[in-house]
Amino acid sequence: YVAAVYEHESILSPNPTALVDRQSALELMGRNLDIYEQQVVAAARQGAQIIVFPEDGIHGFNFTRSSIYPYLDFVLYSQSVKWNPCREPYLFNDTEVLQRLSCMALKNKIFLVANLGTKQPCEHTDPHCPSDGRYQFNTNVAFNDDGALVATYRKHNLYFEYAFDTPPEPDYKLFDTPFAGKFGMFTCFDILFFEPAVNLIRQYNLKQVVYPTAWMNQLPLLSAVEFQQAFATAFNINILAANIHHPTLGMTGSGIYTPVKSFIYHNMEGYGGKLIVAEIPVITTDYKTNLEKTPGRVSEKGNEQLPPLFYAEMMYDNFTFVPVWGEKGELQVCANTLCCYLNYRRAVLTDELYALGVFDGLHTVHGTYYVQACALVKCGGLSFSTCGQEVTDATALIDFQLWGNMSTPYIFPLLLTSGVTLDFADHMGWKNNHYFISKNRTSSGLLTAALYGRWYEKD
Repeated sequence: YVAAVYEHESILSPNPTALVDRQSALELMGRNLDIYEQQVVAAARQGAQIIVFPEDGIHGFNFTRSSIYPYLDFVLYSQSVKWNPCREPYLFNDTEVLQRLSCMALKNKIFLVANLGTKQPCEHTDPHCPSDGRYQFNTNVAFNDDGALVATYRKHNLYFEYAFDTPPEPDYKLFDTPFAGKFGMFTCFDILFFEPAVNLIRQYNLKQVVYPTAWMNQLPLLSAVEFQQAFATAFNINILAANIHHPTLGMTGSGIYTPVKSFIYHNMEGYGGKLIVAEIPVITTDYKTNLEKTPGRVSEKGNEQLPPLFYAEMMYDNFTFVPVWGEKGELQVCANTLCCYLNYRRAVLTDELYALGVFDGLHTVHGTYYVQACALVKCGGLSFSTCGQEVTDATALIDFQLWGNMSTPYIFPLLLTSGVTLDFADHMGWKNNHYFISKNRTSSGLLTAALYGRWYEKD
């Protein structure tokens, strides 16, 4: 099928904490929706059957709970009511944004997924009801090619979003399409957690996911395109990921991903939005996914002269590293219960320092979640203290096999190359209770090759 995602440089409110009236809010959102409309037309012309827009693309961000209120549409969460906002605009008040999105889908005969702020009144008898008598949600909506609202999803894992409420229960939301079957949806920070993202995919055996995001890149392990690809690979699914474009805030990185191919956009220099349209296969068969363990035994290594251990901070976590010296070698580094192993060979020795790092613990900055990571990274300079820094360029071509005795089945294989581009591993998966990833010769200089494990039970 043909899919489209749009990385949108949103027109932002000059003062998001100021209180404005509904008319002013609609005016600002209307300017963003005008751009959406042009992109829907362009995508439909290229044969796209579905288009996905980013999180916060219509209203922007950095609001307070009260300042975002005029930007919120009313949405009915009951799935029993069938509603087409374009054809039935009179059913509910405060649905101007939904009406415009619905009409874009209808006019262009395209499935459309967008993110907006929504409100829902609640009774004080409801124990979760906020004191101002309403819920405010960060919401994804999906319309079919007739403009009908077919799914609404309320973001569960909020990322410092004080204007919004967490829904009382996680939403598991999917919608059906004639061209690719069922699509699931979740938003941004959700991708790092079991609920609802992983649970949704496993429970409904999903093969397609739409993913609006407003992601701030963090190298070396959590750049948007890098993690989006790893997620598609780990779960053997297609992901349509739309990010927002604000390079000054570190925000860029969208793509259409299949388990074996990616169509991406990552641009920290230029301004303006970007439409990606790609034809991708519908995934129907269940390959043996990378999440299944196979039993076996581990051989003990002989004791060789080992390079020095050192510690450095990476992604705000205290990693244990060993330097990757020389043109080839075998390395091992351990922390807690996790041991990481690397076999490597460099085509040409460059004056770049690489290191193999391990972290097995609770990550506590900008969210709390348990990580098990084995990472081969290019350091920022030549001293050990630069390992873990954000690096975007590299020249070393390295053949490697990286593996670790991970305790969780949820491993996201990261492979990032120079200029923040992606590469695909030759092989990956479980073998003898270890997860491995291997690559003969990356297409360009290696930035990061890592196994990013999420041990959800220990969150």
